Amino acid sequence: MAVIRAEQSGDAAAIHTVHAACFPTDLEARLVDLLRAAGRLRVSLVAEVNGQVVGHVAFSPVTAASRAAGAGLAPVAVTEPHRRRGVAAALIRDGLDECRKAGFGWAVVLGEPAYYARFGFRPAAAFGLDDEYGGGPAFQAVELVAGGLHAGAGLVRYAPEFAAFSDPGVDE
Repeated sequence: MAVIRAEQSGDAAAIHTVHAACFPTDLEARLVDLLRAAGRLRVSLVAEVNGQVVGHVAFSPVTAASRAAGAGLAPVAVTEPHRRRGVAAALIRDGLDECRKAGFGWAVVLGEPAYYARFGFRPAAAFGLDDEYGGGPAFQAVELVAGGLHAGAGLVRYAPEFAAFSDPGVDE
């Protein structure tokens, strides 16, 4: 079974390797590196098996008209040999708990609705939220603290590091 723990100094290269191995390009790996360098990697957890990092989840701050602080879940990855064993689910659950402890009132994700519903995520539109990337039904939100997400909070903005990868001049 995987041990879930907070990222420690010295984990950055292993985390980069996990994301680079799990996605078609190294875009997510570079995003995590940029968020870390900017001090915006507020919750960063790894899954470790036999001393080896096999998974990672990142949460960075997001903003909306609501005064409560929000967190954006992105990215999450687990290496192929450790998938379908509950590792990603454990990372996400523990990550949401850490976000709650860190004072985040709500969280958003751009992902598969059927998967993220198990963590309490619902269509963000139900909360009156929009995203800057046109995620539609894949853009979802969860309230982490009662009253933490005010209906009609409007456009959710991610950390500026995300915008670096939506620029057509960026090599993906």
